[in-house]
Amino acid sequence: MIKGLCIVLISYLFGSIPWALVIGKVFYHKDIRQFGSGNLGASNAGRVLGKPAAVAVTILDAFKAVISMLIAWAVSPDMIPFAGVACCIGHCFPIFAQFKGGKAVATTYGYFLGLAIFVNQAWVWQFIVPVLLFFGILYICRIVSISSLSAIGLEVLISALIIHNPGSVTVCILLLWVFIVYRHKENLKRIKDGTESKVKWMGKLPGEK
Repeated sequence: MIKGLCIVLISYLFGSIPWALVIGKVFYHKDIRQFGSGNLGASNAGRVLGKPAAVAVTILDAFKAVISMLIAWAVSPDMIPFAGVACCIGHCFPIFAQFKGGKAVATTYGYFLGLAIFVNQAWVWQFIVPVLLFFGILYICRIVSISSLSAIGLEVLISALIIHNPGSVTVCILLLWVFIVYRHKENLKRIKDGTESKVKWMGKLPGEK
């Protein structure tokens, strides 16, 4: 019990490292909380700091989950799924950044990678397919929030029906998806109003001016 709580706490603290804030301040001398959406995630890092920063933040945020799950694998393998969830919560509510963090999309993909490495070795369905779904849906709609929520939501079904993960793993993925939907509530409102921003690096959709 105590060992499990320690793993959850360590994972939360590791998830709390605000890489977007660190990279912005150290390399660009900017606090990205003061620009764009103010969000400490890869999307806002890209808007404020540029593509290289967005890529770096995405990778570092994803590997927070992988390393948290690696620690759990070494100490108490039964805690692997919960360590990843704790890391995602830490990313959204980081103790090192006044509990105002990102939306855990990149960290959730790190969670999928961690599951593929440490739990089921289902690399294709657990990690590659969600990545392809993300970019495929993004290509169709050009809206990051829609592609993120859709791809992660579909992974809940994949986990239960194709990978046949243990029930606890599928429940964790489902809870993560619900949590991420909640974190995107402002995006969902903008989608409804037709004001959600679209990515520009994929070009315009057919018929767009």
